[in-house]
Amino acid sequence: MATITRLCRRILPRAQSTWVPGRDFSAEAAQAAENPAPPAPLIRESPDRVKWDYRGQRQAIPLGQWAPKIAVDAYVAPNVVLAGQVVVWDGASVWPGAVLRGDLNKISVGFCSNVQERCVVHAAWSSPTGLPAETLIERFVTIGAYSLLRSCTIEPECIIGQHSILMEGSLVETHSILEAGSVVPPGRRIPSGELWAGNPAKFVRALTHEETLEIPKLAVAINDLSRSYCSEFLPYSTAYLEVEKLKKSLGISI
Repeated sequence: MATITRLCRRILPRAQSTWVPGRDFSAEAAQAAENPAPPAPLIRESPDRVKWDYRGQRQAIPLGQWAPKIAVDAYVAPNVVLAGQVVVWDGASVWPGAVLRGDLNKISVGFCSNVQERCVVHAAWSSPTGLPAETLIERFVTIGAYSLLRSCTIEPECIIGQHSILMEGSLVETHSILEAGSVVPPGRRIPSGELWAGNPAKFVRALTHEETLEIPKLAVAINDLSRSYCSEFLPYSTAYLEVEKLKKSLGISI
């Protein structure tokens, strides 16, 4: 046993001294320093490169057999999303950032009505109240910005204030006004000719005859404003202008 121990002491130091950790790697590093790799080619942007991004957001999204329908004289902003069973009637306007999801049921925006910025309109499969589950916005209705509507019905000539929430089965009768920030619970009915406000929405007072006459005037004024926006958006893309510029720079006949 002692003999084996002495042999191990003589062999191990020699074996350890014959290999130094990292020597091979340092040699490779020195060789790489002597023969450096060629630098990567510098890619410069061509002055004729088209700088427009044509990957625009899809405005109308068909779902199965359902496709959004937009009237010829309706204004729908370029960054609006219409999906599925959505109908935007004549003179109606849907403003930037709004989302109308008709993936589960129908959504209708009536004549000369407007859905303003960042509104979300949705419809459920069915309403827990037993009322119609589709979302119906009838004529001369103004929906304030950032409002949320789900499976509700808004009769003609109403105003829904900004940041309002109308839940499943709620009904806003004609010539009514809902103040900003109001929340209408499921199945709640707002009677005709009244002003409601709060969370949950409660009766405030009856509207005067002059106030009810101003409701459709507001919708018409917003419709007139949307005409100026329509004149700025062509029914076709302007990408062809950049393509023609690129062809001209490359000497390709247009």
